[in-house]
Amino acid sequence: MSSATSVRPASRAAFTLPVRVYWEDTDAGGVVYYANYLKFCERARTEWLRRLGIDQQHLADTAGLLFVVSAAEVRYLRPARLDDALLIDVAIGKTGGASLEFLQTVRRDDAPGTLLAEARFVVACVQAGSMRPRRLPDAVLRGLD
Repeated sequence: MSSATSVRPASRAAFTLPVRVYWEDTDAGGVVYYANYLKFCERARTEWLRRLGIDQQHLADTAGLLFVVSAAEVRYLRPARLDDALLIDVAIGKTGGASLEFLQTVRRDDAPGTLLAEARFVVACVQAGSMRPRRLPDAVLRGLD
């Protein structure tokens, strides 16, 4: 991950989701399986939308709009382990007419918050039937201010 995308979320629309590591998140050695960091980050982005009052199912049902990940980049720094309390941070990077860049970190919930992973996701807004890009809903854009 380049230094340009290395972040400590403190920008607009910052959000943090606490997560606990369970057996199902780990490999045989009790270390969080690498793909589960993607799930933790997805949950945090979804909860950020909920905080903004965006119901993704309602958006799909009424406007036929979906959010899809078009790019993902993760840098793993330290392992998370069984029973760790984690904090998944979300911040907005660049915005486009039909896309958002999310800059996320996964930290252990200890003092000062040990950094475990950094991630960058590009999420596009698309029309469900065609999967073609569509403008971000006004409610999402308002939430970025």
